[in-house]
Amino acid sequence: MSVHAEEVRRAVSAVIDPELRRPIGELDMVRDISVEGTVAHVGIALTIVGCPAADRIEREVREAAAAVAGIAEVSVDVGVMTPAERSALVERIRGVKRMAFTADSLTRVIAVTSGKGGVGKSTVTANLAVALAARGLAVGLIDADVHGFSIPGLLGLVGDDGRPPQPTRLDDLMLPPVAYGVKTISIGMFLPPDASPAVAWRGPMLHRTVQQFLTDVHFGDLDVLLIDMPPGTGDVAISVGQLLPHAEVLVVTTPQAAAADVAVRSGVVARQTGQSLLGVIENMAAFTLPDGTVVDLFGEGGGAAVAAALSTDDDTVPLLGSVALSPALRQGGDVGVPVVVGSPGDVAAQAISSIADAITTTRRSLAGRSLPVSRT
Repeated sequence: MSVHAEEVRRAVSAVIDPELRRPIGELDMVRDISVEGTVAHVGIALTIVGCPAADRIEREVREAAAAVAGIAEVSVDVGVMTPAERSALVERIRGVKRMAFTADSLTRVIAVTSGKGGVGKSTVTANLAVALAARGLAVGLIDADVHGFSIPGLLGLVGDDGRPPQPTRLDDLMLPPVAYGVKTISIGMFLPPDASPAVAWRGPMLHRTVQQFLTDVHFGDLDVLLIDMPPGTGDVAISVGQLLPHAEVLVVTTPQAAAADVAVRSGVVARQTGQSLLGVIENMAAFTLPDGTVVDLFGEGGGAAVAAALSTDDDTVPLLGSVALSPALRQGGDVGVPVVVGSPGDVAAQAISSIADAITTTRRSLAGRSLPVSRT
């Protein structure tokens, strides 16, 4: 192989697969490469037929090869992995099939819950995920609100028909779509196009769905996994408590006393399953009109009341922040552009960003936990 061909191979091998987030050379997707004069011939093999990232990979491979000194033209031959090659890749990526987010995992698991619906929990979760990703963290998001899934829409993960995209599948491994740097999975991504968007499942199906999201979805190495929980203390809350007893829990409430009283229950149930309470977020808090008038549409003090009710002598639960009612927050959710991205100067965006800062500076201790280091 000529020097030019070696240089082209190194350049092409460094291209990142946008779904697996690894260099295609590491994924054995690079095939024969040759150079004739100033023309580079590059062969690559995609993981599946109809790979959603095919055009992007081919374009970036072409650009990488063309950037090598002395290359004036690039020819790219795109093929597909054989079933055996794909199976080997899946086995290498996933390893032994198991739930990755165990107590010994370095991924921080945070479940966002509320006592009742309609408090803006999903909107807070989506924006918080994007804010954490903007801080350089690798973030995953599971939409566990199976009956009322809304995360795909809040993150703009919808097509022209209003439906979320289906995850790419490598055999039985699922690759979650990515929006604003957040790897996201939702039951809405699995409903057939001709099906009703409503999901009417009972306990066993809900448990199996949550379990599959945790085992069959390839999130890769994450710093934080957020779980948007359904409101209340039903089947999914119990399943997550059983599967992830080490998770931390954020409780979302509004300032209203009625919402605060119910929100306390979700925190109590989380603690009963062994989960720790990370803090409370008050949403729909008072907002200020242009003339300076403060409007507390839903009252005041609910967040502080929930934090106080959940605190014990041994465990103080903080109020991490209050997110004001904001037209920009609502508008961003409607069009799939989180307010922390679309209107970062908005008062709600600033509050959520401050909460993200508070979470990133509050880290779990690694004392007493084994680290994923193997002896050689």
